[in-house]
Amino acid sequence: MDLGLTGKVAMITGGSHGLGKQAAESLAREGCKVAICARGQEQLDATAAELRGKGYEVHATQADVTVEADSVRFHNETIANLGQPDILVNNVGGRRGSTLLKETTMEQFRDGMEFNLFSAVRLMMLVLPHMEEQNWGRIINIASIYGREHGGSIDYMTAKAGMIAFSKHLAVQLAPSNIRVNSIAPGSIDFPGSSWDRFQQNNTPEVVAEFITRNLPAGKFGWPKPVGEMVAFLASDNADMITGTCINIDAGQSKSLF
Repeated sequence: MDLGLTGKVAMITGGSHGLGKQAAESLAREGCKVAICARGQEQLDATAAELRGKGYEVHATQADVTVEADSVRFHNETIANLGQPDILVNNVGGRRGSTLLKETTMEQFRDGMEFNLFSAVRLMMLVLPHMEEQNWGRIINIASIYGREHGGSIDYMTAKAGMIAFSKHLAVQLAPSNIRVNSIAPGSIDFPGSSWDRFQQNNTPEVVAEFITRNLPAGKFGWPKPVGEMVAFLASDNADMITGTCINIDAGQSKSLF
């Protein structure tokens, strides 16, 4: 399906592996010029080379988006090398504290909020002036099913719930400007280096099997491609009536009705 994204410029955070890499590939396949960032230079360079080898136009910026100067530099480099961004995918995230408040320091909690929420807000504020000027834009925020129901560390759950709420609030504000803001809530997605990859490596097959039986109705972990394909769809005009929503991609893992 041609999603009509040829020539659009997309920024993807955490784009060197996993969900971010898949989002970049799915968008690039649809004709987008993609800018990716990540903290690790080696993996970033390898991913950029892989995508260029498939004929895609890619710019890579080594950046830690929890650092304001790095976020600004990622935005500026995108404009200088590819043009003004039309699409933003905030993918960076992860736990910093514990599931228990008493085992989570205030510093860890702040770090979790910065990593999972504030970094995304900062980039949204950077890209919005151009999106509003051209009366078109797409923002897709990668949240988590643990932003919709109990699960994960306390900082992670709080930040992802905030991301979903922020996306809803912003979507209503920007609907008249033809800017669509949505979030995606993945379940347990497995890819090399993911927390679920480490979980499987660090536990016995019996423990892993018990987790799958208890939590994953489909009988297996998820994988990045469905998330990337949803990102591409939400970035297109085919999804023009979808804004302010949070879409679960979890094969029935989550229990919440909402």
